[in-house]
Amino acid sequence: MRAMTTSTAYFATGCFWGAERRFWNLAGVTSTSVGYMGGTTPNPNYEEVCTGRTGHAEMVQVDFDPNVISYQRLLEEFWTMHDPTSLNAQGGDIGMQYRSSIYTTTTQQMKQALTSAEIYQSALSATGIGKIVTEILDANGVTYYLAEEYHQKYLAKNPNGYDCHSSTGVAFPQPLSESAGK
Repeated sequence: MRAMTTSTAYFATGCFWGAERRFWNLAGVTSTSVGYMGGTTPNPNYEEVCTGRTGHAEMVQVDFDPNVISYQRLLEEFWTMHDPTSLNAQGGDIGMQYRSSIYTTTTQQMKQALTSAEIYQSALSATGIGKIVTEILDANGVTYYLAEEYHQKYLAKNPNGYDCHSSTGVAFPQPLSESAGK
C-alpha cells in the first residue's frame, strides 16, 4: 500500500464559497480551507478585504494527494469553474478580492499552470471569448491567511447559500489520446 503524500495548491476564482465546494468534492482532495492571499495587510479580516484596500484575493487552499488526483486535474477544474477573462469580478461580485489567481507552490506547478492557461486561452479564443486575466504567481514568501470560521465549508453549513460562480461555458480541452478512449 502506497503512503499518502500531500501537495498544496492555491486558487482564487471570485467568491471562495463555491470554489471550495467544487474542490472538496473531487476525489483525491484531502482538505480545503478558505482564506486571503496576495495583499499587503497582515492578518486581514473579511470586512477589511471587502474594502479592496488590503489587496488580498479570496483564496481556496487545496491539499491533495497527487497519487489520486493530479495538479493538472485541479487546474482544469479551476479554469472551468469561473470566468478567467473577467477582471476583478465574477458575476455580480465586483472588486479586486474577486480576481482570478493561481499561486503555485513548486516550479512544476508554475509550468503546468502557465501551460494550462495557454491551452485554455486557445479554447476560449476559438469561441470568440477574450483574454485570460488570471494572475499566475509564485506562492513563495506570500502568506495565506485563514478566513474566519463562518466562511470555512460555508456551503456545507448553508446548503442553499450563494454559490456565486459564473463560467465561460467552455470545457477544458482534453488531449486526443484521452478522448480517443472514450
